[in-house]
Amino acid sequence: MNIKDKKIAIIGGGPGGLTLARLLQQGGCNVTVYERDINEDFRVQGANLDLHEESGIAALRKANLLDAFYANYLPDAGKLRIMDNDGKIYLDDHKDEHSAEHRPEIDRGPLRKILLESLQTGTVVWDSQFVSMKKENEGWKLLFKNGKEYDADIVIGADGANSKIRPYLTDIKPIYSGVTIIEGNIYDAEKNAPHIFNVLKGGKIFAFGNEQSIILSTKGDGSIAFYTGEKVDSNWVKESGIDFGDLAAVKKWFETHFSNWDSMYQELFATDNISIVPRPLFHYSSDQYWATQSNLSIIGDAAHRMPPYAGEGVNMAMLDALELSEELLHIENIKSAFENYERKMLERAKEVTAITMQNTVELHGSNGLQYILDMFKSFDQ
Repeated sequence: MNIKDKKIAIIGGGPGGLTLARLLQQGGCNVTVYERDINEDFRVQGANLDLHEESGIAALRKANLLDAFYANYLPDAGKLRIMDNDGKIYLDDHKDEHSAEHRPEIDRGPLRKILLESLQTGTVVWDSQFVSMKKENEGWKLLFKNGKEYDADIVIGADGANSKIRPYLTDIKPIYSGVTIIEGNIYDAEKNAPHIFNVLKGGKIFAFGNEQSIILSTKGDGSIAFYTGEKVDSNWVKESGIDFGDLAAVKKWFETHFSNWDSMYQELFATDNISIVPRPLFHYSSDQYWATQSNLSIIGDAAHRMPPYAGEGVNMAMLDALELSEELLHIENIKSAFENYERKMLERAKEVTAITMQNTVELHGSNGLQYILDMFKSFDQ
């Protein structure tokens, strides 16, 4: 049976899943996306997305969405300042008006809106938190938390780092990276973190010192997304005794653990108008492998979870979508299409994971600042 005659279920409506849905629909496929968010207006968290020409941008080009992207991207968001814990600036993209043109950035919300508007009406089934699935005939029976069940001939997991689809393919577990981040979002940042807001100048800051890191990004809605990075044990979040729902407790932790950081950074936890989530960072072994199935595969973080210190997460997911769609639309045998995609994807993920883990270690080492300065210097050569 041709792929166009199959019912395809994509679990997860992030950039990877929605890009895949768009590309498959362009090829005439019957696609449904099941997303756990209540609706399309659900608040989208996280930092801006830095899309790369050979991956994220390439996928949008294939999807005929580049014009929409450039109508919504943030021209200054990619402008970077590299700083130390004392607030000293070592690299400043704001001195060059063309410095960020090769790494265009967009907020997650507008990107999702672009992708959603490109899909056929009714493609996304909201409030659909995946619970389990079982084989039925040649396909799958999907069960969701709201009690609803759906049939699918093919299932593709795009449900992120804690994927519930992945275990149906492999039992390989993720490995702790050694670093845990506290991810935050400061709303109305010009008012609630004015010093940091002014230093950011609409762009981003990478700051390093004391084997720690703070990454900050300005978002189009006036908020600031950030994450701190620190080397702690894998079970630190549970055993630290910190109630991460108690802002005062988190602020006390930051003031203690980041006490050698300039007072500017202390603004991060000075407002109640903030959301906070602790995230231990994991990755998969570079030699991971699983036996290809004829009606199931995964993309994005579900396939190759890794820390954010190479800026490849969303780009990898969107490139997965591009490469998988091309295989499915051009190879008659669906299992062969999955096999080709997974072989290339895992090889690519192996290389990117190695680079990401080297960055994660070095950036949280004694020479983290010099490491990233040398990295950006090499980009210009």
